Amino acid sequence: MDAQGRGQAGDVDPADQWVFNPNTGSYELRLNPVADDSQSRYGSRRTSAPRQRSTSPGESATTPAEPGAGERPGGRAGDRARARAGERSGERAGDRPGSRSARRAESRLPSQRRGRAADRAGSDGKGTGRGRRKAKRRLSGKQKALRIGGGIVGFALVAGCVSGYVWYQRLNGNINRVDVGENNPAVKNGPVNILVIGTDARSGKGNTGYGDKGSVGHADTTFLFHVSKDRSNATALSIPRDMITDIPKCELRENGRVKKTIRAEEQVRFNTSLGQEERDPGCTWRTVEKLTGVEIDHFMMADFNAVKQLSTAVGGVEVCTAKPIKDPKSHLNLKAGKHTVKGEQALAFVRTRHAVGFGSDLDRIKLQQQFLSSMIRKMKSGDTLTSPSKLLDLSDVATKALTVDDGIGSVKKLMALANDLKRVNVKNITFATVPVVDNPNDPATVVLNKQKAQPLFKMVQQDKSMTGKAKKQAAAKPKAKKAPASKVNVSILNGGGPSGAAATTADYLLNKGAGSAASGGNAPQELEKTRLEFAPSKEGEAARLAVMLKLPASALKKSDSLGKSMALTLGRDFTAPGKPLGAPDKAPSGVEKVNANDKKVCAK
Repeated sequence: MDAQGRGQAGDVDPADQWVFNPNTGSYELRLNPVADDSQSRYGSRRTSAPRQRSTSPGESATTPAEPGAGERPGGRAGDRARARAGERSGERAGDRPGSRSARRAESRLPSQRRGRAADRAGSDGKGTGRGRRKAKRRLSGKQKALRIGGGIVGFALVAGCVSGYVWYQRLNGNINRVDVGENNPAVKNGPVNILVIGTDARSGKGNTGYGDKGSVGHADTTFLFHVSKDRSNATALSIPRDMITDIPKCELRENGRVKKTIRAEEQVRFNTSLGQEERDPGCTWRTVEKLTGVEIDHFMMADFNAVKQLSTAVGGVEVCTAKPIKDPKSHLNLKAGKHTVKGEQALAFVRTRHAVGFGSDLDRIKLQQQFLSSMIRKMKSGDTLTSPSKLLDLSDVATKALTVDDGIGSVKKLMALANDLKRVNVKNITFATVPVVDNPNDPATVVLNKQKAQPLFKMVQQDKSMTGKAKKQAAAKPKAKKAPASKVNVSILNGGGPSGAAATTADYLLNKGAGSAASGGNAPQELEKTRLEFAPSKEGEAARLAVMLKLPASALKKSDSLGKSMALTLGRDFTAPGKPLGAPDKAPSGVEKVNANDKKVCAK
């Protein structure tokens, strides 16, 4: 490419569009070279803070600044030509450093350029040249990569889906979007829940030649990726594809309108929540919400080809096997030990199951968690990002493989989400598998282990960390003297608990000796937390009721408007009468989980 033409519209070298922004400490993409006045790698352009503008939710609040006075387009070659011309002009008799014409010219320069002119003139101001500023040392390729990596790496979702500062115009057209009836902001202040789906669709580029050629594209691999409110930790729940569950009614939408309604199904495999009966990712979204009680913000979906292309783009992913694996089904053939897999071999690794463990989908989930953990470590380390051009290639591959909801349906929104999530440290990311047991009616499937799964779901619902570092907070106990149980008189509403919870709780209290307990059905609106309101004169009765139901003091609230009664509203944190509210501080015993930073994990 002609160096003089790099500033021409439609003929721009992508490498020229990356400039260092001293305000963020990262390299950024400037789509318009003319408007680029950030400091370049040569250290020769003046810096300018980004200009603020009003934005829509999830969009960046900055835009590139306008060109400075006296600056002309033309790319790096033009900068060098102007620099040489300036040096020649300074050698003319009338423009010698310190001359009258030079001082007039200097007075018209911005303050930062006057400083550079003074440097060239020398510290004594007489043009000796001895005070000329030393040229700024150029960054090495790895140094630049580390700075870029610090600004763009979010998470490796679905085998390393990367979002960052990217080649906007091209990549934006790569992304596929599905209208699921939700348009949540890309970034929000609270916890973030992202549904990550790997589909086994056998159509499309790079997806043929793998087993069932007629597959409509089921939810073959599914993670519910939860990021804490303070971005200090994250949990990825793997949902077994062969788990029997209920799929709620869902709607196929197009351009904001309902195109078709898909009927609900009871007690079917989870993976049929996608593809079967034309179900789209919105149906899987509704299924996971019903299963876990967690409200989802966004979804990301990728296919077989994504695993192959992304693993290749990052230079391979390190995995470990405790014994040799030879699986004719997935075509995986590995000796015992550590390996770096990419392309077809990477796909074979995440698909294999017959040669590991008991040959079940649960054993395959362990391989997938190991693969994704290794991918995340590699992407967060910065070693993969050796140059802006390689970053562009990687992002190109990722966006081509990606299907998302409208809330993150552009590169700009994905950039915002990635920059929000990048704060999570790898050592605080936990992969866990939804607890299941064998299905007595069908040995090829599994069913939810509710005793262990419900506490696990509650930890996600209430933003509890699984890294084991959560601090226990002792709840204050009621101070009033407890009245006898026979004095308890309470009305109960269900404001978010399980169906029929109000009636169940009323029966429980009566069996425990309560004087009166009546169910009032559903509350007008749901509550996040259970609340017991009572008149000041009923403090003793409230204290007794708190003991009977194991309510924390934080659930009790005095109210002068209640007269001489008590009103109990069961919130979303309520599971059953007599059981403590809230989520446990650690995952139940026996839940399969692994830390993303554990490099010793090896497939058995």
